[in-house]
This record gives sequence, C-alpha cells and structure tokens, in this order.
Amino acid sequence: QVQLVESGGGLVQAGGSLRLSCATSGRTFSSVAMGWFRQAPGKERDFVAFISWSGSSAEFADSVKGRFSISRDNAKKTVDLQIHSLKPEDTAVYYCAMGWSGFGDRKSSAYRYWGQGTQVTVSS
Repeated sequence: QVQLVESGGGLVQAGGSLRLSCATSGRTFSSVAMGWFRQAPGKERDFVAFISWSGSSAEFADSVKGRFSISRDNAKKTVDLQIHSLKPEDTAVYYCAMGWSGFGDRKSSAYRYWGQGTQVTVSS
C-alpha cells in the first residue's frame, strides 16, 4: 500500500514563505508524476502544481505561477512545494498526490493516491 505524508504547513504572515514536503512509500515513485492540490474552506479541491516523473516538466495554476515551485528527489521518494510571497487566499489544506502515469495532469482524476493534507494558514 502506497502512503503519502505531507509536512511543512503552518501559520505564516502574508508575504512569508513555506516549504511543503511529501514523503512517499512504494516502489513506483520514480516512474509517476506527482501533484499538489489545495482545498480552501467551503471550496472544491483545486490543482496547484505537478511535476513529471523525471522532473523535466512542471505546470502551475495561474494563481500561483511565479510564487510556487515544485521539485522531487526520486532517490528519497519525496516531492516538495516551495511557496513564496504567501497571500491570505493561499490559505487551504494542501494535498500531495501520486499520479497514475509519468506525465502530470491538472485533473484530480489523474492521481491515484492522496495524502491526508497539511494546513497552510496565511494571516493578513
């Protein structure tokens, strides 16, 4: 059974930075895409970013482009989301997800396994 565990969330002031990490188990990590999604209170879960199996390609939601970056370490089976210039509207539970294939997608249905999430709260 594959497990994904997010960490790094917390309470931060607007303009601050956070680094979210996702640790995974299982043998398939290095061959699949990884994604980050987020869900704000009362809203649907939204795409944030994905990175391909090799790390050679990544995409970001328009709302985070230029402020967020994503990276992965296939040897350690981890994927990180670096967040800069945080805004109150970034407040959400952030979820790590493991894709069905090596190429990322913005749709949540393209992801097979999900973590429990980590809370990010940005104060104004």
